[in-house]
Amino acid sequence: MSQSPDQSGSASGQGEIKTREAQAPAPISFEAQILALLPQLRRYSRSLTRSDMESEDLLQDCVEKALAHRAQWRGSNFKSWAYRIMTNLHLNALRSKARRPSVGIEEAEVLTAGAGPGDPLEKNHLVKALETLPKEARAVLMLVVVEGYAYREVADMLEIPVGTVMSRLSRARQTLREKMREENVIPLRRPK
Repeated sequence: MSQSPDQSGSASGQGEIKTREAQAPAPISFEAQILALLPQLRRYSRSLTRSDMESEDLLQDCVEKALAHRAQWRGSNFKSWAYRIMTNLHLNALRSKARRPSVGIEEAEVLTAGAGPGDPLEKNHLVKALETLPKEARAVLMLVVVEGYAYREVADMLEIPVGTVMSRLSRARQTLREKMREENVIPLRRPK
């Protein structure tokens, strides 16, 4: 028994649709997106807090808040949304510390025991120079230079104009250049 051209065409057309549906990638789950973003969020939290302990706390708070408020995510740019959560949590923590200043355990030990021999890594000129940057400039520098985000993406994450991103980045780079020149023991020579 042979099929008419219309019947065979519709049967093969349905087969093609089912094949295309089977080949289409499944949408990535919310949890999988968070897991994929963890290394970048960890670097960003470390750049904001400059402390391993505080950066892990900030990272955990960020992930917890993202999971708790997953209904608020609109599905447009997950990275930007997660970075914004982390930035807001960090700024809120800074405001809270400013209202209630306290001395941490590490600082209290230094006050009572006195300063021991310096850690060679701590004397790294670049780290010192980065620590002198204002937190806004450091955040922009880390997002653009280390994380590789475009100016527009950083502007969206931090909710500032693109021009502000560019000016903060420019000032941060200039400050780093000057600090590195000041701290340089051996003058740099240009190749001949």
